[in-house]
Amino acid sequence: AMMAIIGMFFQDGLTGSAYGDWALFTASPLRAFEKELGVQAPFGLFDPLGMSKDGDIGAFKRRRATEVKHGRLSMIACMGYIVPEYFKFPGFLAPKEGLAFADVPNGLAALSKVPAAGWAQWFCFVGALETNLLAADKSRAPGDFENAGRLGLPFAGGIEDADKRARSLNSEIANGRLAMMAITGMLFQDGLTGSAWGDWSLYVDSPLRAFENELGVQAPLGFWDPAGYCKEDTAVDFRRRRESELKHGRIAMIATMGYITPEYFKFPGFLAPHLGLKFTDVPNGLAALSKVPQAGWAQYVFFVGLLEVGFLKQEPDRAPGDFANGGTLGVPNASGPIENEEARKRKLNSELANGRLAMMAIIGMFFQDGLTGSAWGDWALFTGSPLR
Repeated sequence: AMMAIIGMFFQDGLTGSAYGDWALFTASPLRAFEKELGVQAPFGLFDPLGMSKDGDIGAFKRRRATEVKHGRLSMIACMGYIVPEYFKFPGFLAPKEGLAFADVPNGLAALSKVPAAGWAQWFCFVGALETNLLAADKSRAPGDFENAGRLGLPFAGGIEDADKRARSLNSEIANGRLAMMAITGMLFQDGLTGSAWGDWSLYVDSPLRAFENELGVQAPLGFWDPAGYCKEDTAVDFRRRRESELKHGRIAMIATMGYITPEYFKFPGFLAPHLGLKFTDVPNGLAALSKVPQAGWAQYVFFVGLLEVGFLKQEPDRAPGDFANGGTLGVPNASGPIENEEARKRKLNSELANGRLAMMAIIGMFFQDGLTGSAWGDWALFTGSPLR
């Protein structure tokens, strides 16, 4: 209700009605542009940067003329990328230089083939359009030229039907906006890969190419490195991070099982006979740490140290996480590696994916346990919450 009444106050103050009839908000600086071309569903007048909030008609027309011009150029440019993939003129582009149309590559590479006279022709042609044939006329709508009609054809007629004309002009603006996004993408793809269609295999300079075939590169994200850790990494840096990821993932999987299993099963008998400590006396989760005797902590340190420096010591000539003394499922001195290469790769990828999931899971369990005293997060137990 508090939110509702605040909204009603604002609507009432702006429109004179608690139900906010937009037609009554006559003082809005955007009202001057809400019926302009390009105001289309679903966004209406889309101006997230607030460039039109001052209601300046002159500035709006200048921006609209720029938008229309860029949109038209982008549509032509997009077609210029697509058409040469399917058709090129026969004969010569520059006969005296022996340059045939078929010799001109598609995309940005075509610029390298343009002779000096060609650049001069472009400059003169565009200059003639800008200053003469398609000169801007302030008395006409942005992008509307006296010497150009339908589809921009010189001296052609326009569309007489007002509704059809508005629909066609709105379509032009929408298509121009789409084309501006499209040509920007094509230019980036072309610059990075040498092809407007962005064949990733051609992006040989990508710093990520060194790692794209590594284990853990899986659908749907592929090589996912949003923080950019690997863009300047060496193979040594990547290997160190992969070793850490595998180790943390394996520990997290064991820890997750350590949270779940005691909910259903605990060993009979004593954990520490001389202390009278039974397995059934040990609570689940973080509370179990309070029951570990000093000798138990010493055993932990000794056991983990033995694994790290001896039994499961990482060797530089073996893959990250691959140990001479660890076999299938990490069983010491068990059967050797999986012989089938595809099956081995699939299982190693599964280990990485499951380890990543387990790292997220155990962090969630720690938070739930720390807040509620239970890894399963019973809200009724969170007595220390300031929200209770």
